[in-house]
Amino acid sequence: MASAAEQLAASINFSAFSKATELKNRIWFTLGALVIYRLGTYIPIPGIDPAVLHDIFARNAGGILGMFDMFSGGALGRMTIFALNIMPYISASIIIQLLTAVSPTLEALKKEGESGRKKLNQYTRYGTVLLAAVQAYGIAVGIEGMRAGAETAVLNPGLGFCLVTMVTLTAGTVFLMWLGEQITARGIGNGISLIIMAGIVANLPHALASTLELGRTGAISAPLIIGLIAVSVLVVAFIVYMERAQRRILVQYPKRQVGNKMFGGDASHLPLKINTSGVIPPIFASSLLLLPATIANFQTNNPHLSWFSNITAYLAHGRPLYMLLYVSLIVFFCFFYTAIVFNLTETADNLRKYGGFIPGIRPGKNTADYLDYVLTRLTVVGAAYLAAVCILPEFLISQYSVPFYFGGTSLLIVVSVTMDTVAQIHSHLLAHQYEGLIKKAKLRGRRG
Repeated sequence: MASAAEQLAASINFSAFSKATELKNRIWFTLGALVIYRLGTYIPIPGIDPAVLHDIFARNAGGILGMFDMFSGGALGRMTIFALNIMPYISASIIIQLLTAVSPTLEALKKEGESGRKKLNQYTRYGTVLLAAVQAYGIAVGIEGMRAGAETAVLNPGLGFCLVTMVTLTAGTVFLMWLGEQITARGIGNGISLIIMAGIVANLPHALASTLELGRTGAISAPLIIGLIAVSVLVVAFIVYMERAQRRILVQYPKRQVGNKMFGGDASHLPLKINTSGVIPPIFASSLLLLPATIANFQTNNPHLSWFSNITAYLAHGRPLYMLLYVSLIVFFCFFYTAIVFNLTETADNLRKYGGFIPGIRPGKNTADYLDYVLTRLTVVGAAYLAAVCILPEFLISQYSVPFYFGGTSLLIVVSVTMDTVAQIHSHLLAHQYEGLIKKAKLRGRRG
């Protein structure tokens, strides 16, 4: 027999959505915030020659700049006020997570509850400003050295341009960080993730139109385009299945007697996701592999680095060495990041503290060892899944010369964020239904 929550979830329909005024307001607020973000990706920083900059980014589309430009929705290629996007905040969050695992002070803050979480969030904001300022300075210096033939990308290079660029880009990142927090608090949640997804999806219509145009002119066969669409649908379905998959470990709580009554004896589950590390491994792996290609493109006129260009030729998209290193780095970062974010000893101690135990496993160290045994095998499957999704586009490029592909990293982000957003909307609808039931119960009680 279905539980009350499951019955209530099944009863949710469009009429329930139409009555959820608060949810509609949250959705409209989220859409308005994303429109503001997209408008900001078209406001350029002062002192840039857009024609020269476009030519430079076209030549470096296959490097790390191309990947960051994809995440920013084209803002980096246009060098706008949101060129850094929200990536400094993501980097600061990852750094704080890593430091929490090695710093006793930060680990103690994490265990303090809400107050500790607020302090960690504040440290993340400070780190975001620092990283954004450093990256903005690097971009300002890098742009001053960019050339397309005899023309430079900066109209008036110098200290003034560096200062204006640093202030503008840092302020843009801080504004996006604030906007993401507002979407989380007043919208439908996942503000930072929605901003990243909006940047990725923004370029999708243009890419699809370009691919269809190649099919119309005969550059790509129609069966290949149809096959590509079919493969994309299957990959999305596979990602949804794997992201929802989890290993549920049974946790039993003993019975206890209070007076003449017995309490406890309940059973629950400890869910372990197959992909615990999320999209971090593909992002890290792509960044490391694309960095040599980016350096080589900026040093094309340096005769002393000709050997470096030869190495990067073997690391081009679709080459066997690139795919081998890509898979290896994804697997490495899967295990590394999972070990950082999932503290097995702390989980085992919490179970013992609240009287929970895994049937057949002694509490304490034995529980931690068992969880490590299960999590290691889940991570093997998760790493294989991430590697398969991310390597498929590279295989299509090398074998069939497909000009357009929705890369594995971007596809993972879009599908994961979409699933989380749907779950947030569903939870708001459930809360609205529960509020309606509570109000009806109170009215009946008054009448009685």
